[in-house]
This record gives sequence, C-alpha cells and structure tokens, in this order.
Amino acid sequence: MSEQALPQPNPALDQRSESDVPLRHWIALLGGMLGAFMAILDIQITNSSLKDIQGALSATLDESSWISTSYLVAEMIAIPLSGWLSTALGPRRYLIGTTVIFTVSSLLCSIAWSMSSMIAFRAMQGFSGGALIPMAFSLVVQLLPVHKRAIGMAMFGVTATFAPSIGPTLGGWLTEHLSWHYIFYINLPPALLMLAMLRYGLDDQPMNISSLKNADWAGIATMAVGLGCLEVMLEEGNREEWFSSHFIIGLTVIAVLSLVAFVINELRHPRPLVNLRLLTNPHFAMSGLAYLILGMALLGSIFVLPMYLTQIHHYNALEIGKVLMWMGFPQLLLFPLIPKLTQVVKPKFLVAFGFIMFGISCYVNTHMNQDFGGQQMILSMLLRAIGSPFIIVPLSLVAMQTIQKHQTPDASTITNVLRNLGGAFSIALIATMLDNKAREHLAHIKASLPSVSNDAWHQLAQQAGHYLQQGTDPTTAMLKAKASLAQSMQTDAYIMAYNDIFMMMTGFLVFAAILVLSLPDAEPAKG
Repeated sequence: MSEQALPQPNPALDQRSESDVPLRHWIALLGGMLGAFMAILDIQITNSSLKDIQGALSATLDESSWISTSYLVAEMIAIPLSGWLSTALGPRRYLIGTTVIFTVSSLLCSIAWSMSSMIAFRAMQGFSGGALIPMAFSLVVQLLPVHKRAIGMAMFGVTATFAPSIGPTLGGWLTEHLSWHYIFYINLPPALLMLAMLRYGLDDQPMNISSLKNADWAGIATMAVGLGCLEVMLEEGNREEWFSSHFIIGLTVIAVLSLVAFVINELRHPRPLVNLRLLTNPHFAMSGLAYLILGMALLGSIFVLPMYLTQIHHYNALEIGKVLMWMGFPQLLLFPLIPKLTQVVKPKFLVAFGFIMFGISCYVNTHMNQDFGGQQMILSMLLRAIGSPFIIVPLSLVAMQTIQKHQTPDASTITNVLRNLGGAFSIALIATMLDNKAREHLAHIKASLPSVSNDAWHQLAQQAGHYLQQGTDPTTAMLKAKASLAQSMQTDAYIMAYNDIFMMMTGFLVFAAILVLSLPDAEPAKG
C-alpha cells in the first residue's frame, strides 16, 4: 500500500519542456492549492470568534475549546489516510469527494444548533480538510516535471504560511462586521470554484478495489486511535492540569500503546499504510526533524503573538490582524523568487538562512516590556516574513533529495504529520510554559520588593495621589493603588514569561539551521 499511496509521479513528465505542461494541469494544481489554503485557514479562523460561538450555542469556555480541538484531531488522522484513500478511489474522485464534504460540513457548521453538533461538524470539516493538504502537495509531484516542481512547492508554501497568518484576522473581521456564521460561509465560493477546477484539470482514474480489500486495517485503527488521543492530550493537557487529570493520563497511555502497536505493525505488514522505514534514512530523518521544528515555529508563533497582544495590550481581532499582516503579505513577494534561487544556491543553505532569519525574528521579541506593543513587533514580523519562504520550498527539496520517486507519497505523509505534530507540541509547551514561568517571575518580583521598597512606595504614593484627585477617600485610594501595583507586577511577570518563550523558540530555530547545514551533500535518489 505504501508504494501506491499518493498519486505517483509520471516519469514521462521529467522529459518535457516547460511549455509542455498543459494549462488544465496548472488549473488543477491551483484548485488543489486553493483547497489546502482553505483547510489551513480554517484551523485558525474560529479562534477570534470562540466567544461569539460560545454565547450563541450556550456553551462553557471548556466546551468551546473543542471547536478547534475536534478539527485538529480529525485533520491529523486524515493526513496519513489520504494516500491510501486516493489510491483506492482515484485522485480525482477522492479530491472532489473531500471537497464536497468540506463544503457541506462548512455549511452545517454555520447552522449548528448546539455545541455537540458544532464539534461533530468541525470534525467532519477537519477530516476532509486534512485530505486536501497532502493532496495539494502530491499534485505537484503528479502533474509537474522535476524542473517545474519548485514552482509548485512555492505555491504550496504560500498556502502553508499565508493562510495561518490571516486566519484570525479574517475571522475577527467577519465576526465583528457580519456574524460568526460567515467564517463558515466564506468557504462556499472557493470550494465551488475548486470543484470546477479539479473536474476540468484532472483525469478520471478507475477505483482500485484491491487496495480496499488488502488495506492495512490494523495500521489504520492504531494510527487513528494513537494520533487522535495524542492530539487531544496535547490540546487539552494544560486546561486539565496535565497529569493531575485522569483523563489526560488515560489519553497518554492509550496514545503510547496505540502508536507503539502502529510502528510494530507498519514494520511487519507487507503493504503498510505508511512506509516508516524511510526514517532509517539519516538524511530524511534529519530533514523530518527540521519539519517538526518548522511546525513548532509556524504554529507556535501564530499562537503566542495574538495571545501576547490580547493579554498584555488588550488588542481586538482587527488590531491583531494589522500586526500579523506584516508577516503575511510580504511573503507573497518573496515566494516567486525562491524557485530561481534553488537553481543557483544549494537548497540547504537557503533553508539554514530561513531558519536563522526566523530565529532572529523571535529573538527580537525576547526583551519586551509594557511599552512593547504592535508597532514594536513589526520588525520581527518582517524578519519572519523574509525567513519563512526560504524554509518552505527548499526544505521540501532537501527532504526529498534521497527519496526515490515511488517513495515520495510516504515521505510527503511523514513530513506533513511531523509538521502538524510540531505545531501541536509547540502550542501545548507554550501554554504550559507561560503559566509556570509567569508564576516563577511573579514570585521573584515579590521577593525583590524589599530591595526596591523606596521605589515601590513612591509608585504607591503617586498612584494613590491620582485616585485622591478623582475624589476617592484616602483608605480606598491606597487600596486601589496597591491593587494597581499588584496588577502591574503580574503583567511584568507574564511579559517575562513571553520573553522566555521567544528565547526558547529562538534556540529551536538556531538548532534547526545547524541541523540542516550538517546534512551531507547527497546524490539524488534514482528510481
């Protein structure tokens, strides 16, 4: 099964000139990229609207968190299944089918009548969206000759980095000016356009019944249970206080046992769902680790930046969007240049440069204070916008350098799963680290108060004087001043915690740059 996973590259394409790529193949490729863009966009688009959805469906805050969790869990499960299902049903039939499901589930989300129905429809949307992401990548291999694939990968890179950058902004704008329903309605026009593009651009292929009959059902079951429980554990762990919760302990045990069983099954099965033996290739394994760190950086930064601006500076969704756009739109100018650069510079050097720029963008945010707001973040946004395109496209070339053509589908599945897992690990780590570090810093600030008692009393006196001028009695004025000082101390503690998080991300990104540079120059795989 693994060798028949995603649509196989066509050797005849490699001998064709650029002008021989039919227009309809470009149309199909654009349709696939549009699908991936929508799927990635919908991961983040609900984040700005959770409170509105929560109120409309009479749900608690904990229940509303499952709007995102259900999507991510279903998406994570769908990615490894997409290869097998596309082989069994045929790529054209599979892509059109998943697009229809994505469209219908988006419509159902907009008319959800309870939180349970919303979670179910979001899971349906995530499962179909999870298929659209790897299939977009596979169309690059299937439809384009080798010398044109960097262009296709640049197109894929735009979807992978631009969509999450504008997701929260778009969701916030639609919710504020229209209603939360429109974050789902917005999927309908591009989905219909995508259906037309795929129907026109892709050739129909017969169903592969033998692939269904000989499916790796044990691998499918253990993968779905293992990855599903792992994703839920990472998403809900911090809210449940991790291993003090029996729910999280149970999920962890099930995830570990299922994934161990999955690995054993895949190594023994004659037609595994995913060819995990590719990870015994040191070059590909190290590239996979770089993908894991890339996922941590991409989704981690998208997670932490809005959180900082909301918690510290009380930005709304539109104000956050005006900051995040500085790391989204500049990428559109750079991505078209990357394919040409890969022809004159070794891809690993481009990847290392991208990771270093991304790392510098995080380091810029390691010395924040209460005056460090959206305007001060623009520099880091621009640095990230410069770095990201240099990672996305060249890293795919580096990862596939020692992979044979028939192994490309499995390699694509593995890298997509690793990138998503990296994002899940990063969000869980950041959420936990933020609370723990803030408590540590607050304790340190309180412990240092005696040494700065004169300054503290001066601040209290000034603040109390301010309240006295407003007509407050002296006792109440002093109480308010103390409360204000305590709030300022807590804000400082959280800012220090955010500084620590950005320093951690800087370290991971520098490590990724060193990792990629250490990869030996390898001869491209043949066959």
